[in-house]
Amino acid sequence: MNALLLSRLFTQLGADGFLLAVWETVYMTLASSVLSYLIGLPLGILLTVTAREGLVPAVWLNKLLGVIVNILRSIPFIILMVALIPVSRAIVGTSIGNGAMIFMLVIAAAPYVARMVESSLKEVDAGVVEAARSMGAGTFRIIWKVYLPEAKPSLIVGAVISSVTILGYSAMAGTLAGGGLGALAVTQARPSNAQDVIWLCVALTVVIVQIIQELGMLLAKKTDKRIRSSEKIKKKESKGESS
Repeated sequence: MNALLLSRLFTQLGADGFLLAVWETVYMTLASSVLSYLIGLPLGILLTVTAREGLVPAVWLNKLLGVIVNILRSIPFIILMVALIPVSRAIVGTSIGNGAMIFMLVIAAAPYVARMVESSLKEVDAGVVEAARSMGAGTFRIIWKVYLPEAKPSLIVGAVISSVTILGYSAMAGTLAGGGLGALAVTQARPSNAQDVIWLCVALTVVIVQIIQELGMLLAKKTDKRIRSSEKIKKKESKGESS
């Protein structure tokens, strides 16, 4: 990107305009991700423990929650946004702006997060769970001390995927009076056919996605006991060879 292009971009929108768009995108993504996990994590745990083979089997509840989650997941976000306009106006007090978009993003992302959490928890070795039950551990203790620690790397990877998905949703929110890079590209750059502005928004979005992925994968690697164990073994072997 040359100096002439940068000059044109900042003349059109100003440096503050780009910084505000980036901040709004990051803010909406992080806020929506946190709120989605506050809903999706317990919902995913509930889906896991109430399954037929779960800790507290409740097939009717599991099927009911599963149907609700599947229905919400099957609705395209752009359609869900339109459908949630009156709901957002009643709960948030407005149907436009970042607050309303965060509400809509949470409604759309929480079911997705619940399925990601359920998938991660189901990867936990059943033998470990049974060992905890045989030692008299209760349901809450097994969830807190077995399921969540054992599934931590997978949960982090799922959180990264969910955050990137929410970031994509936030770009679509720009079509409905939301903020961020999506709004910058759709409502300001596109009408004037400013292709350079649009591509800059694309590049900035890619950078944000890469940062989220790199940080998330690094954290997942740090919490993976298998990787840490293999690294310790390699260090011991290297010390033995050197001695």
